[in-house]
Amino acid sequence: MNELLSEFRASIVSTVLIAIVFCGAYPLAVYGIGRAFPAKADGSLVILGDNVVGSALIGQPFSGAGYFHPRPSAAGRGYDAANSSGSYYGPLSKKLIDDVTARVADYRRENGLDDGTPVPADAVTSSASGLDPHISPENAHRQAMRVATARGLTPEAVQAKIDTNTEGRQLGLFGQPRVNVLLLNLALDGKR
Repeated sequence: MNELLSEFRASIVSTVLIAIVFCGAYPLAVYGIGRAFPAKADGSLVILGDNVVGSALIGQPFSGAGYFHPRPSAAGRGYDAANSSGSYYGPLSKKLIDDVTARVADYRRENGLDDGTPVPADAVTSSASGLDPHISPENAHRQAMRVATARGLTPEAVQAKIDTNTEGRQLGLFGQPRVNVLLLNLALDGKR
C-alpha cells in the first residue's frame, strides 16, 4: 500500500510541476519575449498615420498597372488568411499546367515581354500558404518597365526602389533574396 501511495504522490507532483511549467512559466516566457519585440509579436503591421494598411507578413492583391503585382494566391479569393492553403495540384496535373500556361501568357502580355523572355516561377505559381508577401527580385525587375511607364517614372528610378526594398537572405544564409510587394508599392507611393 505504501508503494501505491508513493507512486500516486509522484504522479500528482509530476502533474503539478508540468502544469506549472507549461501552463504558467512557458506562456509567460513567450509573452515576455513577444513584448521585447512588439512589432513582430503584433503581426508586423504596416501603419500609415492612424491606419493599418496591411502586414509585412501577408500578401495583398495589387492589380493596377502602376503597382507591382504579387505572386498568385491559392488562398480563398486571394490572400484570405482564413482560407490559407496551396493548390495541392501535382506537377503532372492538367489543371496546374493549364493554369500556369495561362498565367505565363498573361504575365508576358501585361509586362510587354516577348515569347522568348523567361518568366520567373514565382510570377505564375502560388506559394504553399497562398499568402506569401514577397516576390523574387527577378520578378520585380520584369515588372519594372510596366510600373515605370504607368507612373511616368524612369526605369532607373523604379529599379532603385526595387534595390532599396530587396531583402537579403535571413541571417545571410537562409532563403533567397526577396522583395516585399506591399512595402515596395508603398515606397513608390511615397508613403514609406
